Amino acid sequence: MRKRIHAMIVMGTRPEVTKLAPVALSLREQPERFRVTLVGTGQHRDLVPQHLRLFGLRLQHDLKVMKPRQTLADITARTMTRMDALLSERPPDVVIVEGDTTAVLVAGLASFYRKIPVAHVEAGLRSGDPYDPFPEEMNRRLVGPLASLHFAPTAQAKRNLLRENVSPDHIFVTGNTAIDALLYAARRPPRRLTVPASVLRGRRLVLVTAHRRESWGKGIREICLALRELAKRFPDIVLVYAVHPNPVVRNTAEEVLAGVERVHLIPPPDYADFVALMKRSYLILTDSGGIQEEAPSLGKPVLVMRRTTERVEGVKAGCAELVGPERKRIVERASALLGDAREYRRRSRKRNPYGDGRAARRIRAGLAYYFGLTRRRPADFRP
Repeated sequence: MRKRIHAMIVMGTRPEVTKLAPVALSLREQPERFRVTLVGTGQHRDLVPQHLRLFGLRLQHDLKVMKPRQTLADITARTMTRMDALLSERPPDVVIVEGDTTAVLVAGLASFYRKIPVAHVEAGLRSGDPYDPFPEEMNRRLVGPLASLHFAPTAQAKRNLLRENVSPDHIFVTGNTAIDALLYAARRPPRRLTVPASVLRGRRLVLVTAHRRESWGKGIREICLALRELAKRFPDIVLVYAVHPNPVVRNTAEEVLAGVERVHLIPPPDYADFVALMKRSYLILTDSGGIQEEAPSLGKPVLVMRRTTERVEGVKAGCAELVGPERKRIVERASALLGDAREYRRRSRKRNPYGDGRAARRIRAGLAYYFGLTRRRPADFRP
């Protein structure tokens, strides 16, 4: 029997914590098989610690790569240098990364240079446009050839990998760990009411997130103008926009929406509080990938304010719709859901093609199979 496996889990942003925390918790349920080290890059510095606390986790190493006004090239170079130093000092048996951030790509490349296997969680998502989302689409395309294990969330993601000549022996369809995290958080009460109950009483909540780099400038402004128009058109709604702290996003949101009646600009809440807002919401407008996956489990229709999505399963299932970052289209499609009860009922049925809450267990089983701890290959997730 092989020795205990040392798994190094690399996470930087809050969404990475959300999706990798269930994996860390699952591996730690079997201490006789796995030893887990959590590494942070220093992104979302104010948000990640509180997010980790929700899951009872803490970082063992912080690469501290973030600096004000740095470029993607700056982040890439600094992450590579510090990640390589850590791998040299404490080489693990496997490095686990998730999704599509620059940290994912760099951690994968640094591990490849050290001949350490890379396990990619949420592998195989593709939008088809290398610049949308930017730089995420290219990050996940490039980390694919570096990975030894591909934990694809859906059958569609597996097909994408097979088209890129990834061996089927190295692909495991697991469902998405975002659903594991969502169900975990939904069982816990929020620490506080992010929006006072009196504000929401008798009104429908429209929850909004919008921060994608490809929408900076005109796109974010168009989104904000659409929110302003919806607030005027529907007096029974309250719009709550969780505004990303990046000044490019925050300044535009405040300029267009500050003082608009029934529009509330809030800082990003912690995960449990945000899940509570999703549960309370009537409709969600977002350009976030993770929310596209989570909302169907709560029966909430989603308008995706992007031109492309790598999460096509929700669109095919009818619980999400691509509307782009243009004001006219956002207002038109949101109005259809806010004004037509029949259409809303059709789009809000609970059906989630992305997961069942057991993805982390399948990932643990896949790692055990790959490293020879078990001879039984885990069965693929099927919605």
